[in-house]
Amino acid sequence: MNPTRNEDGAGGHTTPDQPKKPNMLGLLIAGLIITFIFNMVAGSLAAGNKPQLEYGQFIQLVESGLVRQVQIDDQQIAFTLKEEIREGGEGGEGGMDQRTLREILRLPAGAEGPAERRLLSSQVYYTGLLEDPALTERLLKNSVAFSKPIIQPNPIRDFISGWIFPLLIFYGIYFFIMRKFSNMGGMGGMMNLGKSRAKFYGMEKNTGVSFSDVAGQDEAKESLVELVDFLHNPDKYRQIGARQPKGALLVGPPGTGKTLLAKAVAGEAKVPFFSLSGSEFVEMFVGVGASRVRDLFAEAAKHAPCIVFIDEIDAIGKSRDNQLGGNDEREQTLNQLLSEMDGFDSSKGILVLAATNRPEILDKALLRPGRFDRRIIVEKPDLPGRKAILAVHAGKIPLDSDVDLGEIGRSTSGATGADLANMVNEAALRAVRMGRSKVIQEDLMEAVETVAAGKEKKDRVLSPREKRMVAFHEVGHALVSALQKDAQPVRKITIVPRTMGALGYTMQAPEEERYLMTRSELLTQICTLMAGRAAEELEFGEASTGAANDIERATRLARNMVTQYGMSEKFGMMGLESLTGQYLDGRSVFTASDASNAAVDVEISRIINECHDRATELLRANREKLVSLAEYLYAQETINGAQFMEKLAS
Repeated sequence: MNPTRNEDGAGGHTTPDQPKKPNMLGLLIAGLIITFIFNMVAGSLAAGNKPQLEYGQFIQLVESGLVRQVQIDDQQIAFTLKEEIREGGEGGEGGMDQRTLREILRLPAGAEGPAERRLLSSQVYYTGLLEDPALTERLLKNSVAFSKPIIQPNPIRDFISGWIFPLLIFYGIYFFIMRKFSNMGGMGGMMNLGKSRAKFYGMEKNTGVSFSDVAGQDEAKESLVELVDFLHNPDKYRQIGARQPKGALLVGPPGTGKTLLAKAVAGEAKVPFFSLSGSEFVEMFVGVGASRVRDLFAEAAKHAPCIVFIDEIDAIGKSRDNQLGGNDEREQTLNQLLSEMDGFDSSKGILVLAATNRPEILDKALLRPGRFDRRIIVEKPDLPGRKAILAVHAGKIPLDSDVDLGEIGRSTSGATGADLANMVNEAALRAVRMGRSKVIQEDLMEAVETVAAGKEKKDRVLSPREKRMVAFHEVGHALVSALQKDAQPVRKITIVPRTMGALGYTMQAPEEERYLMTRSELLTQICTLMAGRAAEELEFGEASTGAANDIERATRLARNMVTQYGMSEKFGMMGLESLTGQYLDGRSVFTASDASNAAVDVEISRIINECHDRATELLRANREKLVSLAEYLYAQETINGAQFMEKLAS
């Protein structure tokens, strides 16, 4: 890309990469070769389809009275036969027997029916034109119709149809394919296959994002503010001998604002900003990605100081130490990136930012000092961070005076910045649906539930028995939680079905942000999860399928206690699993023996069964409260935490 420059040196409007003009001489030669081959093949096919006879055989057929019509050209004679060629007795017409006729016309034995005669009479045969003054007399004598072609050969017409027309077809197909590649590639098609796809933001038309637009990531912003200051005041750092970091790697879960932070750095620094995804480097052709890396850094050098941002760098930065074999294109691209980061001078003000949520798979050479000198962790926000993020997004919409963003922040533990932005937007949409000009607290709370569990399913009608079973199940969760010391307070209970599959749920939220969990608190959580199944068994004498998600969550907690947290009486402080994909699904990999794995299953079952027994004891001891609360929820369908505690205390 080649941005225009104003007189003061600032970058002006940008122009996309123009496709290189094709080499017309090369295209002309290629077109002529293809046309020549086309004519040769077409001529060979046409000649192969023409039944050729010797001139003497043609005269023999004429004198035998078998020829119906003749057309004499400048180079050849075309003729057709009469349909009555099979009639005339043993000797045929004019003394030619059937065997001789078959040999001349190369007919298979037995081709004597009416259909075969019609086919032969429609077939055109060819022979060469010789000097034969008696030919006309022979034709007249045997009553053969003959003539010259009505359309005489035209060299100009033949040249146009044989050469010009195929060339035009060739060029039409060529430019059609080029335009398709251009539309798909967005950068000049195949002519610019090795060009960078970086988006360029000039000094005046920048990203439009500043650090004030990013909330809940104070530590990450602190690390990036220093990089911005280095771009603005490089001499201050050079005097003390400090050098600018060449690169910074933004690491964190999806939706935490890594790309937003990169744009904020560019917006604050007011320097050119190149932005593209790692997957845009890799193409089908080996060497294209490396070419794009070279082009990207060449453009960056022209516009230094500037920022280069590579999102999802794991697409090209995967470790090359792969026992299953490598990818030549990706490895060449990575090698070129490593070489370019070694080659450019950071004192010129080129800063490389990259983002990933899979740092564990990146190549070690990419992470060493001198390439990506800094790793900036962008984690899910804590409670103050969630409040700040909600304030940023809520500042763009009108809020009612009753809105308490602190309560929303406490109800959204574990949410990312993208989740919170989605919740605020859902609240605004709900306010419009309800005909309000401002967003109220109810809109925000409903938006939290919509994002977490889906919308209410008004068309799903439960039977009275199912509805009572769901009511007892949810009250079982809430009651056991309220009866235990280390449990989280209940904020809402509902038996209204949701689109994500829940027939009801109990919402709990901690009173304060927690970063550590004790063994007793984890057992309390498992006991609360098992309380729904225990309530069903107490009231109805059997279990339902409604506890599937509770069992899954309880099993995960118990397994983590045994294999990762060292909270098992059997295994003690022994790590049996390692965590992979920390910022994605957090998948665990078992690292012990198969015998230990079987013993772990037994230990998990023991913990869950003990918690289930404790939940059953608590509910049996408070059976009256369980029944009264369940009947109250059955009638109301939804109650909040205050109503639940008031009914429990009465």
